Amino acid sequence: MILQSLNILNYRNIREASLEFSPKLNCFVGLNGQGKTNVLDAIYLLSFTKSAYTSQDSLNITHGEEMAMVQGSYITPPQPSPQGRESSDASHIASLEGRSGGVITISCGLRRGVKKQFRKDKKDYPRLIDHIGLIPLVMVCPADHQLIEEGSDERRRFMDVVIGQRNRKYLDCLATYNALLKQRNALLKQYADAPTPPDDLLEVLEWQMIEPAEYIFCARTEFFKEFEPYFQEVYKVISGSAEVPALRYISQLQDRELREAYIRTRQRDLILGWTSQGPHKDDLDMRLGDYPLKQVGSQGQQRTFVLAMKLAQALYLADSTGEAPILLLDDIFDRLDSERVERIVAMVQGEQFGQIFITDTDRQHLTDIIQPGPDAKIFHVENGVIQ
Repeated sequence: MILQSLNILNYRNIREASLEFSPKLNCFVGLNGQGKTNVLDAIYLLSFTKSAYTSQDSLNITHGEEMAMVQGSYITPPQPSPQGRESSDASHIASLEGRSGGVITISCGLRRGVKKQFRKDKKDYPRLIDHIGLIPLVMVCPADHQLIEEGSDERRRFMDVVIGQRNRKYLDCLATYNALLKQRNALLKQYADAPTPPDDLLEVLEWQMIEPAEYIFCARTEFFKEFEPYFQEVYKVISGSAEVPALRYISQLQDRELREAYIRTRQRDLILGWTSQGPHKDDLDMRLGDYPLKQVGSQGQQRTFVLAMKLAQALYLADSTGEAPILLLDDIFDRLDSERVERIVAMVQGEQFGQIFITDTDRQHLTDIIQPGPDAKIFHVENGVIQ
């Protein structure tokens, strides 16, 4: 999938822009706070139906305006069968309408106080979730450090974003499970001090939760078995060292039956007021050698670790869907030493990666590192104006 053109109206600080892109490399240069990241966020919006930075759509509308619009035209080449590791769920991506070749238009309209309008070729989606996976995309940005520093929610979100772009059933199971989990937690809080808790109601919910929970667990287990070699290889390339990273999936379901766990912990859950068992407690163990990355990794090692996860995500999606995802690299030059940056840029300019969008504050970085040619475009961004 290639983003051919992008039209923006009143999105954050970009009042109006009409851009034509290179099918390979596109660079946005400008000082901090000028709007470079907002361009990438608009591209992200068209893939995931939401901003990468806020869940409140109204915050994406330019201050003082009532509406915003983002529209992209994509070239969709005919798709081959997924290569590399096969998955029983990968086929749904290839079968999505719009993958047979040609041009499709994706648009998102935002208006204050009104539900956002998301369309493909002027046709509204019945559900926004139906769009996820049509335009595979991976974003690398400064906020990625939260994968290490924040709680397990961030690491589960990483799994969900990767798996969800190639497995529609996974997204449906995740939505079902989260809705049921919310109901169970509400009951636990409601009856926390009741002399006789509603075991019958809790049991009905638990029975419904088991099937989607087990599917989520199986999908995550399969994903990490397939993902690990990509991660190891990418880390080796961009680190240029003999460090041995480790990324392990941790789940309660690896050593227990969920139905029995619900029954065994029900009284404790009533005291806590929330559900203590299930895939919503899954996590990733990130290590260098035998030690936790957060404790022993330098800043450079931690950034390299997270970058390897994100770039491996792009390669994994390319092999499992048969299509290289769009890659967004936001402000990576100032956070890594020059040697690592050169290795990263050399890697992503290879045939394994698809269309790339990069932001930076210094054009000299781009001139020194990026190979010049007809497949590269550089845009200057100043105060929301893009040239």
